[in-house]
This record gives sequence, C-alpha cells and structure tokens, in this order.
Amino acid sequence: MSTKLPVLYSFRRCPYAMRARMTLLYASINLELREVLLKAKPEKMLALSSKGTVPVLALPNAEVLDESYDIIRWALEQSDPQNWLSADLDPAIRDLIARNDGQFKADLDHYKYWQRFPAESQQQYRARGELFLAELEVLLNRQPYLLADRITLADIALFPFIRQFAFVDKAWFDQSPYPKLRAWLEQLLISELFLSAMKKSPPWQDGDFPIGL
Repeated sequence: MSTKLPVLYSFRRCPYAMRARMTLLYASINLELREVLLKAKPEKMLALSSKGTVPVLALPNAEVLDESYDIIRWALEQSDPQNWLSADLDPAIRDLIARNDGQFKADLDHYKYWQRFPAESQQQYRARGELFLAELEVLLNRQPYLLADRITLADIALFPFIRQFAFVDKAWFDQSPYPKLRAWLEQLLISELFLSAMKKSPPWQDGDFPIGL
C-alpha cells in the first residue's frame, strides 16, 4: 500500500528497534509501522536493505536508513524538544553509544546466549558485562541520568541493552551492587515513552491498512 509517510520496519523486542521507536515517538514523527516476523522477513524490507535486520526506515524521498543510530539522528534533526542531543554533550554521547554497541553488546550476547559460547561460563561472561555496568553506576552517582541531570540520547540509546542484560537473570540483577543503575532502569521501564514504544502490533503483511507508531 503506497504512502507518503516514512515507513518503519521494526521488531518489538529488538533493542536497536526499541531505541529507534522511542526516539521517533519522542520526536513526534508521523509514520507507518510495519512489525516484522524475523523468520519471515518481508520482501519489501529486504529490497530496501539486504542486511535483513531491523530497524529499517524508508523515507518519502526514497532514502533508506538501516542503522538505528542513523534513524535516531535523523529523528532528532526533525525535532528535539528536550535537547537530547545538545552540542556540548555530543562527544560523550557518541562515546557511550559506541562502547555500548561494541564491547558491551558482545558481552551481553555471550551472557544471554552463553550455551553457544562454551569456552567460558555464563557467570564469567556476566562479569565481563559488569565492567560496563560499573562505569554506568559511577556516572549515575554523579547525576540522575548518565550524562546530565536530565535525559539525553545516551540514556535512551543504552536503556534497551541494559534492560536486556538485567532480564537475563533478574533475580541476580535485583541484588546486584548497582543501586543507581537499577533505579535508573526502573524509571525508564515505567516511563510513558517506553510503554508507548512497546505496544503490540500484528505482523505486517503486504496490503494491510497502515498503522502508526
């Protein structure tokens, strides 16, 4: 079905898609949401991005953004009412996101899917990821959010991955030595922005009536 709105291909539980949806909602971007079944990816999405991963944002001018960070930056260029991307914090934001998306994401995958990586135990993989958690705890001891006394893009970009790490073993996380990080996570988990971004949508099929985010 043709549309002049941006089209977002997404998967509800994917942390990359999660942070993209949260930013698009924050920026009040009007778009068509297409929920993807990862075991049956739409041909239209694959034609736009051969990577086959979500999120993918198809813009009305035929530009395609298939990296979550690019989607986020585009959304904030359209609207950033609470100054998530202030110039003075931009280098620090970029650094935190790069380390989250690099080493920490690798540690998270080894911890969550440890049976695929039998070289070390799940606890050893968790200990690797904890190095990053400890850094975030230090930051949160200085102010309520990672880089300021208000939410910035760093909080939104890292949140889905910390959430995923926490829920691998929630009982362990709930007694872990990161009280500030636990409180930070809980605040974001109950936020209207996150709850709105996590509303369920049926898997999209060609010809479906468009639904918004």
